[in-house]
Amino acid sequence: MLEVHQVRAVTTTWHVMSLAILNENREDLSDSYRKGLARAWGSVRVCIAAEQEKGPDILLPLYTALGRRIHVERRRTDPHIITEALEEVGLSTDLATAATSTEFDDAVRKSHHEGMDPVGLEVGTPAIHINGMAIFGPVVTPTPRGEAAGKLWDGVALVTATDGFFELKRGRDRPPIFD
Repeated sequence: MLEVHQVRAVTTTWHVMSLAILNENREDLSDSYRKGLARAWGSVRVCIAAEQEKGPDILLPLYTALGRRIHVERRRTDPHIITEALEEVGLSTDLATAATSTEFDDAVRKSHHEGMDPVGLEVGTPAIHINGMAIFGPVVTPTPRGEAAGKLWDGVALVTATDGFFELKRGRDRPPIFD
């Protein structure tokens, strides 16, 4: 969406979702994946706490700061990523205490369900709402840049405007590329 914003007049409202909530009733997950989901609660709790303090516009910069550390730098188990991300976006590191508090769990669940329930149960992230429809995707790697991102957006907008549209999908042939 950051690339789309450069070439199309769109407005994006960012929303907190939780892979831990999405997958909490699945029995087919490995122990290591379950440990990762338990750890993921910390980041989403902090995002909700930050949103409650600063409003929804803080979600994009905070999510980006966290995501870079988790996915690009591959530091997902580093206990410092949350405080570093908070500092980067100009928030008090005191918000890091939300990571281990259940105080924000109801708000995390509410945000998650507002974004994900309209999409359905057999999806992941990203989930977008466009043209009154909620869909999973698009999942693309590497990220299309410039006009290529705009054309992809145009296609997504086109298919979501089609009554009865549900799915486009194919198997993945490469891991995510973060560049």
